[in-house]
Amino acid sequence: MARTKQQSRSKGRSGNPAKAASGQQTRRKATARDWIGGARLRTLTLGVVPVVLGTAVAFVDSGNPGGFGDYLAKDGHLALALLALAVALFLQIGVNYSNDYSDGVRGTDEYRVGPARLTGAGIAAPRTVLTVALTFFGLAALAGIAIVVLTGLWWILLVGAAAIVAAWYYTGGKRPYGYNALGEVFVFVFFGLVAVLGTQYTQIQQVTASGWAAAVAAGFFACAVLMVNNIRDIDEDRAAGKRTLAVVLGRPVARTLFGLFLMLPYVVLLWFVLLYFRTGFAYFSLLLALPALVIGVSTRKPRELITALQLSSFASLAYGVVLGITLAVQP
Repeated sequence: MARTKQQSRSKGRSGNPAKAASGQQTRRKATARDWIGGARLRTLTLGVVPVVLGTAVAFVDSGNPGGFGDYLAKDGHLALALLALAVALFLQIGVNYSNDYSDGVRGTDEYRVGPARLTGAGIAAPRTVLTVALTFFGLAALAGIAIVVLTGLWWILLVGAAAIVAAWYYTGGKRPYGYNALGEVFVFVFFGLVAVLGTQYTQIQQVTASGWAAAVAAGFFACAVLMVNNIRDIDEDRAAGKRTLAVVLGRPVARTLFGLFLMLPYVVLLWFVLLYFRTGFAYFSLLLALPALVIGVSTRKPRELITALQLSSFASLAYGVVLGITLAVQP
């Protein structure tokens, strides 16, 4: 009966819910704060961490006889690290705006609770949001091209193109895989494996066991942040027909999986502790991760789950920065 009522309400609705909403009433215009919010800054740590870790493992496995500063000064490593960071951040911001656009025109955001989205709330024209998303994808592509020019590794263009295409089809296109329980696969591959190993390879032209370990850790953190975000939105996503992994598995299993994603990086950390004892200081990031774990597996309140998301994101940043620093100061 509830489904029948929902379907009857949707009849006659515009194919673009944002336009339909704007036709019903006058909406306020998006402010600078709205646009900054659309970039979802609290998740950008997931773009920083893999570059920090990729650069750190590249240094320790490079055989460079000097210190970390000497390593960065040689062969353009600093420039390559900064360009990799630009790629990661621009790509992630582009994904966030792309999601805003795609979810808005599909009507998915009609069911969500929390801060208004640019497209779904009708405070910015869908075409404008799409243009901003494509602009950031373009900036990521330019930074990637600069890496290719500096390294001569032209095949990396294919990796970058794949990342941009995957970012778009996360919620865009006719069959977005983010609507079919594959979002965690995307973030694990591109914000874990590709970002860390790509950063390492462009600097020292090899991928090492430590690189793989760091990539897996970064990937699990990215999955944890996405999972707790989707747990928060599970009822709204189910109503909108968005089949995230949390929706498919259900809240109890999704909570368990969130806990595993969040804790597995600390299992991976044992690899580094056995090789470089000082890296054990990264376990102090558990001071952020454990409260996130407790909140994420025990509450259904959206506001508290946002806190769990923020703590998970900051735990990832603390883990990556401390691990990176302790690797960089190895004798």
